[in-house]
Amino acid sequence: MESLTKEELIEFEDEIKELYLGAKIRSPVHFSKGNEEQLIEVFKEVNSEDWVFSTHRSHYHALLKGIPREKVLQDILDNKSIHLNSSEYNFFTSAIVGGVLPIAVGVAMGLKMKGLRDKVWVFVGDMCAEMGIFHECVKYSKRHGLGINFVIEDNGLSVETPTQDVWGCDEFDNVRVIKYKYNREYPHHGCGQWVEF
Repeated sequence: MESLTKEELIEFEDEIKELYLGAKIRSPVHFSKGNEEQLIEVFKEVNSEDWVFSTHRSHYHALLKGIPREKVLQDILDNKSIHLNSSEYNFFTSAIVGGVLPIAVGVAMGLKMKGLRDKVWVFVGDMCAEMGIFHECVKYSKRHGLGINFVIEDNGLSVETPTQDVWGCDEFDNVRVIKYKYNREYPHHGCGQWVEF
């Protein structure tokens, strides 16, 4: 895929900013400025046939996936900034925090079952990475050896509040976790006795 430069990405969002300030876009718009270099590096590993699942902050992802600038611009003007989707480019987004995670895992499982080498890339923010759905999807993917990459874009904020203030701790600091093993005597449900009808 042809890669865009940092300057081209910033120029695109500057144009969106002016259209937004000029009331040409009436829906929510989420900008990315500040992570261009990191994304350019990540997308060097993304192939054209790979699948990309993005968030409400998806302009850069769409452009770097190869969706034409004019199409991304038109979709944003059509108030689809947080819903940029293209089956032609294997690119899907969701405005729901963590909404794309289980879908991305399902696609990765489908690709594996079909014996395809295509990969899945799923982008989330640092707030989403604290949620249970993220950890479940990562563990499921690891357990089943799926070709999926989870990319956490950490700007240190959950909306406008520092993420660690929202979640209250780093990892398991100041949290008591007790784990023990045992062999259960009864089945998952009931007491395991046969009955006659």
